[in-house]
Parts: sequence; C-alpha cells; structure tokens
Amino acid sequence: MSTHRVPAARHALDILKLLSTIDVPISAARIQGELGLPRSTTYHLLAEMVDAGFVAHLPEHKTYGLGLAAYSMASAYVTQQPLVRMATRDLEHCARLVGGSGHISRMAGSEILYLQEVRAPGATSLVTEVGVRLQAHKTASGRVMLAHLPETEVKAAFDTAGGENFGVLKKQLDRAFARGWDQEIEEISRGQASVAVPIVDHLERPAAALAVTYPISTPSGSVEELIAALRRAAEKCAGTMYRQREK
Repeated sequence: MSTHRVPAARHALDILKLLSTIDVPISAARIQGELGLPRSTTYHLLAEMVDAGFVAHLPEHKTYGLGLAAYSMASAYVTQQPLVRMATRDLEHCARLVGGSGHISRMAGSEILYLQEVRAPGATSLVTEVGVRLQAHKTASGRVMLAHLPETEVKAAFDTAGGENFGVLKKQLDRAFARGWDQEIEEISRGQASVAVPIVDHLERPAAALAVTYPISTPSGSVEELIAALRRAAEKCAGTMYRQREK
C-alpha cells in the first residue's frame, strides 16, 4: 500500500465524516476544534466543499451541515449496495407474476426502511418508495423480520412504536416464523395486499425482507406462486451473500 498521502483530501473526508455523525449544523470553530485543523485550512476546505455541494453553509447561524451532494451519494449507495442489486431482478419477476410492486426493506429501530421499489407495468403507485419508513409491526415486511429477532428486541421495538397489544403481535410473529412468510391485507393501502419473506444472514438474523404488493382480487393460486418465487429469491440472496462467508 502506498504511504503517500493527500492531506487536503483526508481533511475533507474527515469533515464529511464529522458532519454525518452530528444531527445539527455546527460552526467552523467546532469543526476546527474537533479535527485539530488549522483555522485557515478549515475555512478553505469548507468553501470548496460548499461550492461542490457536499457541505451546506447556513450564514444566518454561521454553521455548516451536509449538502445535497452528500445526500445524493448516500442515496446512490442504498440503491447500489450488493444486496439490493442482487435481489432486484428476481424481485421484478415476482412483481410481474401478480401485476404488483416489489420492495426491499430492512429494519431501522422500530421501523422498516424501504431500500428499493420495482413495479410491474400498470401497477398501482404506493407509499412505499425508497427512503420511506413505516412502523415495522404494521407491515408484512416488518413482521417477517421481527419474527427472526429475539423476543426482547421485538418487545423493545414494539414499545418504542407505541404498540398496544404485544400478545396479538407475538401470535402473528410465531405464525410468520413457522410458515416462513407473512401477509397483510389492506393494512397499508386500500384494495392492496402484500406478502413478504425474510432474507436471513449467517447468524439467523433478518438482513432484509422481500415483499410484493398486489390487488386483493389476485387469484389465490397466483399468490401461492408469488410466495414460492419470493422464497426462492430470498434463499438465493442469503446463500450468495451470507452462507458462502461461512466456508
């Protein structure tokens, strides 16, 4: 590995890393102090990063935060990460089976975060776009992932979300775990139902969920075919992403 360094590039990356770990914009003085940079270097780097869109300057407060370019990079990572790229083609096939919309999501505390959405031609537009968060226990994707977590973690997520009847949820999760998939009917969108399956990692924890939302008028035989296709896709992802790492 080369020992040559580019201090300016390193300092710029350090500034971005610092801004990404703090919830509010901060002053140049704090950036300088946190990173131990010379004052002139701090201001020069910030000016360049503002011009490039990676840092936003709030002159009325004399503070700096992440810019749109930084958020765009984060969004690109979400859509380009290996799990999403690996699952998308199979998910598109699953969505076409029922003329619906396919989704990839992961747990984010007591919520699920949607990482990908694909639609079959003519599929209904839904609220589950990339970046949207929904309470986990109210979605098929969330429940099928919660079903693979220890009860203490499930209870903590349920309490955080303000759930009212843990006993009912526990029965739902036990059923989802036993059959390997979960379903919701018109819980999120009127006239629509969803089925979801988990992608389980090498520690038997839920890495993500694959789901397809479809019209409630879809024949039961088509739904059964969809569930089988989703399970194959999830197992394929898990086998490629996680099982091979154990070898």
